[in-house]
This record gives sequence, C-alpha cells and structure tokens, in this order.
Amino acid sequence: MSNKKELIPNKTEDGVIKEEINLQFHWYLLAFFIIYYLSYIIPIGIFFSFIMFFYIPFYLGVSNLLSIFLDLGSLLISFLLPIILIACYSLHLFFIALITRVSWKMLEKRSPSKNGIIPRNIPSKTLNYYHMRSFLIKYGKNAFQKSPFPWLLIWFYNFVGSNKIGKGTTIEEQFGADKFVTIGENSYIGVNSGFSSHSLEGIFGNISYFEIKIGDNVTTAGINCIAPGVTINDDSYLLPLASATKHSNLKGKNYYFGVPLRKIFKKKIMKYLGITEKDIERDAVLRKKRENNKN
Repeated sequence: MSNKKELIPNKTEDGVIKEEINLQFHWYLLAFFIIYYLSYIIPIGIFFSFIMFFYIPFYLGVSNLLSIFLDLGSLLISFLLPIILIACYSLHLFFIALITRVSWKMLEKRSPSKNGIIPRNIPSKTLNYYHMRSFLIKYGKNAFQKSPFPWLLIWFYNFVGSNKIGKGTTIEEQFGADKFVTIGENSYIGVNSGFSSHSLEGIFGNISYFEIKIGDNVTTAGINCIAPGVTINDDSYLLPLASATKHSNLKGKNYYFGVPLRKIFKKKIMKYLGITEKDIERDAVLRKKRENNKN
C-alpha cells in the first residue's frame, strides 16, 4: 500500500470543484529582484564613477578652501552633482520600464490578455499569467507614481503596453487602473479613482476580466469606481463618488452621479451645487462681460 497522499480537490454543495491557487511565489520574487537590481546597476555605477573620479578629486579633495568657490572646474563639478543625481534616477526609472516592458511582452506572447471569465477552480495557463502580469506591473506603477515625476506614469503605461493612454490626458494618484484600460485624449482622471478591469466573484469565485474603455474629453472628478467592461464615451463628466457597475455603457455628452451612476439633469445639478436660476443668469452675464473685455 502506497504512503503517498492523493490530492483530491474539494467540492462544494453544488458540486463545483475548488482547488488551491498556484501562488507562484518563486516567480514573483524572481521578477521583483530582476527589476529592482538590474534597474539600479548602471545608474549607481554612473553616479559613483562621477563621485570617485570627479567630485572627490576636484571638489572635496582640493587643498585650498577658496578654490572651491574661485576655481571654474570645482564650481562646475558642484553644479553637476544634482544634475547627475537626477539623471541617474531618471535612468533608473527608464530601466524599470524597459525590463517590465520586455517581461510584459513575453507574457503577452505566451498568453495574450483578452476579455472573458477566468475560472479559479481549474489550473490554467491563463490564470497563472494573469497573476504574473498583475504582480509585474505593480512595482513600476508605484515607482513612477511615487517619484518626483508622477506625470511619467502615462508614458510608463504606454511604453510597457499594459494600458493605452491618449495625448493630453492627466491621471492623478489612483488605485488599480494598471492594466487593460484604454483612455482617449484630453481626459482627466481624478484623485482616488479606481478603474478595475478585473473583479473577483467571491473569495473562491471566478475572475471577470474585461477591458475598460474611456473616450476623449472624459472627466472623473474623484473617488470614482469603474468596474470591468465599462465603456464611457466622449464628453462625459462623472461627479465625485459616481461609480459604474460591470459592463455599463455610457453614451457620453452628459453628467453622471450616484452609485450606480445615472444621468443628472439641470434641476438635479442645481440642487447638487446649491445654486439657483439667478446664479446661472448672473454667470451668463459675467461670461458675456468677460468676452467683451477680451475683445
């Protein structure tokens, strides 16, 4: 009689097989160390080379203190230090994006991202690569978002290929929204807006994975949650806290509010903003006066 134990999947009352998820911790750790260390090697080498061969001999190592302020070479070295530091940090960010891009392309080639339901009760290549992509994009997103250059986050998404962001679009600090999202031109994504192209249907449920599509000139004022499969067409404005449920399709050219969001009409806008008809008339008069003054 064999001593080996058979791995028998658990079954729920409705007969659905539930298996443990392959967490792949070894791949996550490997990906993190590759991105983290490789992105630092060249920038640190350049910075310490500058310190050892230029800054110490020509600035810190001078015998006469006055020459630090009078010698042109010493002054130039002192001015170059912050520039070299910023350049090396920017190079570090670039290598994060480059390594993430190469890894992302490899994963996409093996298992392309596509709309659909990913079962979690059956082991699959699609599920494993989905988790790998989700982990892979996180470090780069946080590195760019928390850096002194957060506006480069849009370039990072486009360069890696996890999202497609149009020109003139602004993205504030947000959660989620790191993959399978398309945003058009001249849109504004407000603070703490959560765009989630995936959702879990319960603790052991399946993964709904659908692309989010945002048109041109769309504004999410802040704290807006957008679920998988949502399409927001051009010239839409989401008031604070307005949230869209899965597979919602907003026609655009309107204001939306509430949870779940819905169109807001003139009287509702006036009540929401606390204004009256007289305020609107006064605003129209002021706008005309402003245009006349400009002319």
